[in-house]
Amino acid sequence: MNSQLLVLASTSVYRSELLKRLRIPFVTAAPNVDETPLQGESARTTSLRLAQQKAHAAAKDYPDALIIGSDQVALLDGQQLGKPLNHDNAVLQLSKMRGKTTCFFTALALFNSKTGNMQSEVAENFVTLRDLSDADIESYLRKEQPYHCAGSAKSEGLGIALMSAMRGDDPNALIGLPLILLIDMLRRENVHLF
Repeated sequence: MNSQLLVLASTSVYRSELLKRLRIPFVTAAPNVDETPLQGESARTTSLRLAQQKAHAAAKDYPDALIIGSDQVALLDGQQLGKPLNHDNAVLQLSKMRGKTTCFFTALALFNSKTGNMQSEVAENFVTLRDLSDADIESYLRKEQPYHCAGSAKSEGLGIALMSAMRGDDPNALIGLPLILLIDMLRRENVHLF
């Protein structure tokens, strides 16, 4: 069994809550990475690059650890959607998304800062929103305020009422951390949950 410290390179409470489900000890670290997409970069590539950068950023403080980096980018009609950060931006996002399917790319990186081994993959989830009225959008945002969630809705909360369909690799990935991929990566680093 690997005895290295496990580090979640994220300040997201959602990712932390998901990782707690695995019942293994970990610490969190703020990766302080600029999340701006690069010119011409695909949503999948943006999410993967940022997940890897977050894991690398934490390595300077944890030179002998297994470091988890994750990032999520939503793609709608060829346009990347990030975190809205405020009410007006969330209204715009949900208005564009209503009646349409958005692809959420959630990248995961597991970096062994001792050996330099980096594992990374992307989980894809497709979410179709109902044809929501402006009043529906306004009411939802006032109740849940999902301003730090790509796509402006939380599937684990009231946001599920906005959705007419959801399909993908891992429902946890949609919340922010692909646990199915993470378990596989941890096993390859000799970390077993049972």
